[in-house]
Amino acid sequence: MKGTNALLGACGLAAFLALGEVVPRLGLVDEDYFPPTSRIADALATELADDAFWTALGDTLTGWAIGLVIAVSAGIVAGVLISVTPYLREATASTIEFLRPIPSVALIPLAVLLYGTELRSVLVLVVYASFWQVLVQVMYGVQDVDPVAEETARSYGLGTWARVRHVLWPTALPYVMTGVRLAAAVALILAVTAELVIGAPGLGARIAVAQTSQAVPEMYALVVVTGVLGLLINVGARTVERRALAWHQSVRGEVAV
Repeated sequence: MKGTNALLGACGLAAFLALGEVVPRLGLVDEDYFPPTSRIADALATELADDAFWTALGDTLTGWAIGLVIAVSAGIVAGVLISVTPYLREATASTIEFLRPIPSVALIPLAVLLYGTELRSVLVLVVYASFWQVLVQVMYGVQDVDPVAEETARSYGLGTWARVRHVLWPTALPYVMTGVRLAAAVALILAVTAELVIGAPGLGARIAVAQTSQAVPEMYALVVVTGVLGLLINVGARTVERRALAWHQSVRGEVAV
């Protein structure tokens, strides 16, 4: 089944690339705005041979990784503390519902005012957007803890941290991994967006320069790189998720009785 899916995916990608080559050649779209796949591939090869490209890639990955680590750490800690403390849960409910829907891009002017085009501006946006993905999933996971298991742990004399480790964490972990996977994708989107709009060093800034200088094939080549990067991050996150949840029925394919 996996081999069949991979073959179908490869065929779909090949058809898409062929369509991207044929449509401009037939004059259905202007090559100046949508160059053929072959020209984009040539531009991509040129980018890969440029040291500045790898520096920009490193800048993007640095902002993505640091922001993701901060967001995941803060989201897990805050989610557990808020969920296990009724007072905190009630006190923060309205604040969370108010802040969570605010688009991260709306904070771009604030980030620029505070930090200019530095890495810290990127981190503000990445952390803000990714934090909510993790926090909400952790809170859902904690709320899904079986009350019977919780009471059984209490009856056996397990302390607070022992209950968190042996009861709460195994239940919440699938939710946590989902939050991390979503946060990883959101972090990349915001990192590139921040670079594109703010001008912070990275792939986004390089895309903006290519666009303003009318280097259209190079611009598409860089867009392809960001797409491939997103794909690799998603695949990596799913791989980590499967390994971390190897014991869980959703990964083993078992049906709960």
